[in-house]
Amino acid sequence: MQALRKFASPALNALRSPGLSAQLGAQIPRVFTTSAASHLSQAQPAVSDLKPSQFMPVSVYRWNPDEEGSKPRMETYDVDINDCGPMVLDVLLKVKDDLDSGLTLRRSCREGICGSCAMNINGTNTLACLCAVDKTADKITITPLPHMHVIKDLVVDMSNFYAQYKSIKPWLISDADTKGLEHNQTKQERQLIDGMYECILCACCSTSCPSYWWAGEKYLGPAVLMQAYRWIVDSRDENTKERLDQLDDPWKVYRCHTIMNCTKVCPKGLNPGLAVAKIKQALSEQH
Repeated sequence: MQALRKFASPALNALRSPGLSAQLGAQIPRVFTTSAASHLSQAQPAVSDLKPSQFMPVSVYRWNPDEEGSKPRMETYDVDINDCGPMVLDVLLKVKDDLDSGLTLRRSCREGICGSCAMNINGTNTLACLCAVDKTADKITITPLPHMHVIKDLVVDMSNFYAQYKSIKPWLISDADTKGLEHNQTKQERQLIDGMYECILCACCSTSCPSYWWAGEKYLGPAVLMQAYRWIVDSRDENTKERLDQLDDPWKVYRCHTIMNCTKVCPKGLNPGLAVAKIKQALSEQH
């Protein structure tokens, strides 16, 4: 092992030789000190890499039902957008951490996967964690998802939305005996559910749909209908006719007037409007 070390670092071994160490010691006097001031006096001023402050007004919808006499209002905060992350969610967390700890919002993954931070930003439904701050804008306006019952501040009641999702039975229904193995699909069969299984149920599309605003209790909305069609076209599912029969209703599907707001705002780039059109086509073929 000593032989290996000897050949591993010749330069280090040379410095370890007694003759060279004595020679270097004679030329370079050693100075020992425990004074912190001596180090500070010789320290060079650090070059700051911080960006200059850029304050932007951020107008946020606020309402607290627990406060007696509280009414909905828009509250404006001046936020240094150079002192937080690049996304609107970072701005909101900056407000909550430094300016107003009472601000209430939903958030979880920060990666556009969970759908928790869905809200209306500058007039468009989107995910706060995927919406970059436009530093050239005059202000940022943030409100809850439109036409939803507000629980507090930016948090809306999703109970009806999830109940509608449950009503379509979003799970595989099959009596096939696979003997404990997987349900096989061809590549072509598998591709039929692409563009639908990626939905994260953020409700951005449904809450941007005027038909859902007007008849949200009866019309299922684009998000739920796209998930319904995802199971209708799944080759492994054996409940296709029953699924279509359940949707064959004047309100559940046909309230869609092809406005296409749903496709425009989807933060995942999906096309719920197309899925709704496919359901209508399947229902017409079944009649």
